[in-house]
Amino acid sequence: MLFIPLKDINPTRRRPIITWTLIALNVVIYLYQLSLGRGGMALVVSYGATPFEITRMTDLVGHYGPGLTHLPGPSPIALTLFSSMFLHGSILHLGFNMLYLWIFGNNIEDVLGPVRFILFYFVGGLVAHAMHIASDPGSLIPTIGASGAVSAVMGAYLMLYPHARILTLAWIFIFIQMLAVPASVIIVYWFVIQLISGVASLGGQVGGGVAWFAHIGGFLGGVFLILVMAGSRVYWLGRRGR
Repeated sequence: MLFIPLKDINPTRRRPIITWTLIALNVVIYLYQLSLGRGGMALVVSYGATPFEITRMTDLVGHYGPGLTHLPGPSPIALTLFSSMFLHGSILHLGFNMLYLWIFGNNIEDVLGPVRFILFYFVGGLVAHAMHIASDPGSLIPTIGASGAVSAVMGAYLMLYPHARILTLAWIFIFIQMLAVPASVIIVYWFVIQLISGVASLGGQVGGGVAWFAHIGGFLGGVFLILVMAGSRVYWLGRRGR
């Protein structure tokens, strides 16, 4: 069973300038990665967030072999916690992250306003990093992608708009159908998958290079942050089911 959300039926009062800007930046940076060819991997190694480097503040120069070392200049280890949020490993990685940000981000920006939404987005991404690093502090694999911050956005959306309808492509066995599904169903289903996969990854049963605990941490961080930043609006909007 697979659910692919395509659009939410939940209008906003203002234009989501920050959401659009984040999407545009991610796309432009990915195109830049592609333009570098093999050098794109050096960009990932330099500006991806590597748990081993962050926990030890040690630069792994030369560890990845010829052509995959850090770019020239000092290694911005702390900066990688932010720069990694704008790097992606494939067009599908980028596409799904931006799709989810486009669907859910505009409504969170609408509630918080542009300035507080920027703060929410990056703090959510940092919480995601913290959970991922805690799950494997010695990992030598650079973590990249906006999914931690986007997971925070999804956590906030669940708290604010659990009853909002999401236009979803549902693939159930051999049947494919377009459905309008409550946000709570889509997001909780997604979170359960992340949780199961994260727990399984601890035993080495699943892998695939997915930072499951970044998704889990970002989601939980988003739930907490929206309660702090939106206050009573969480209860009011959730009850209203806008």
